[in-house]
Amino acid sequence: MSDALTTGDEIRIEPVSDKRGRAAFVDCGRAFSDRLPNFVPQIRSEQIELVDPAKNPFFGHARVQLFIARRAGQPAGRISAHIDELALAMPADQGFGPGTGFFGYFDAEDEDVARALLATAEAWLVAQGMRRAVGPISLSIWEEPGLLVSGQCHPPMIMMGHHPAHYAGWIEAAGYTRAKTLYTYDLDITHTFNPLIQRIIKSGQRNERINLRRVDKGRWDDEVAIILAILNDAWSDNWGFVPFSPAEVAYAGKKLRPIIHEELNMIAEVDGRPVAFMLTFPDVNDALAKIRGKLFPFGWITMLRWLRHPRGAGMRVPLMGVLKELHNSRMASQLAFMMIEEIRLQATGKFQSTRGELGWVLEDNQGMVAIADTIASKVNREYAIYQRTLG
Repeated sequence: MSDALTTGDEIRIEPVSDKRGRAAFVDCGRAFSDRLPNFVPQIRSEQIELVDPAKNPFFGHARVQLFIARRAGQPAGRISAHIDELALAMPADQGFGPGTGFFGYFDAEDEDVARALLATAEAWLVAQGMRRAVGPISLSIWEEPGLLVSGQCHPPMIMMGHHPAHYAGWIEAAGYTRAKTLYTYDLDITHTFNPLIQRIIKSGQRNERINLRRVDKGRWDDEVAIILAILNDAWSDNWGFVPFSPAEVAYAGKKLRPIIHEELNMIAEVDGRPVAFMLTFPDVNDALAKIRGKLFPFGWITMLRWLRHPRGAGMRVPLMGVLKELHNSRMASQLAFMMIEEIRLQATGKFQSTRGELGWVLEDNQGMVAIADTIASKVNREYAIYQRTLG
């Protein structure tokens, strides 16, 4: 690391430029996370991989600079500044677009460090020609978007961030305003749904045009391509949407395969054509909490057993989608309820699960909010994405 920037009498901001620096960046974040009640340690090597340009295909369409703050030589915080070329190409009215850069991986010892880190990230973005900063998003919108502002009282589920509540005040004090709120919804899956939903489901089951099928891991690459094609269409008008690149599709498929159980992941077909999907992941944080995020020397045994049969695990639905041509139609909600019910039965039956989590869901995604409300789920976490004009 070189070209350190000194801000104030004690705080020194160092840009990360090599393998050793990336490891230090990850370790800094892990040290902050270890202080938080209910945090679940993640696997260090996987965290390092996410910030490695040689391994994470996000870097194939992004410029990224990582920074570590030090005080008296000791790590005092960290931040990323990054520009996603695919996000720059999106329409401005969808949240990103030309001139929009990002910050992420935000941790700080106190407000002075927070302000110095944000100012450093902003200066880097301005030097790159950006006029607006949005964050925290670490690194992709599809990875860990938003700052946890409500819901610290329970552990996060798989692929969701966990942050202390006071970070929000520091970011807002630096001139940021909330651009969007994301929700996750908690659901007791041991109860059947209300009679109206049951009638909608049964009506769909009688419809010969509709076929619900499990994802087939025997032809996993083909299934991933189907799911991502539906996702890129279904979400294309959503705030913050950025399409997956082909390299990211392949990468996501490889990373997700070990936690995929066919019974928990569905593709819906109408007249033989895939039109909707729902992915459900057993909450690997259940196992990671037991091994404290360490595979060695013996944690891998616990992890392997859990992956084979995650008995009693919480279930998270991170992604679902219906082709745009069916949006706002009765069939769209019918397909959603049918998939939710089938997965609920499998989760409670085969895996003895008792709770599920939907999300994240955009605050103004009326269709998904309505579905979440109809099945009697409750908001259990709130994430904020902030923005600030630069210059």
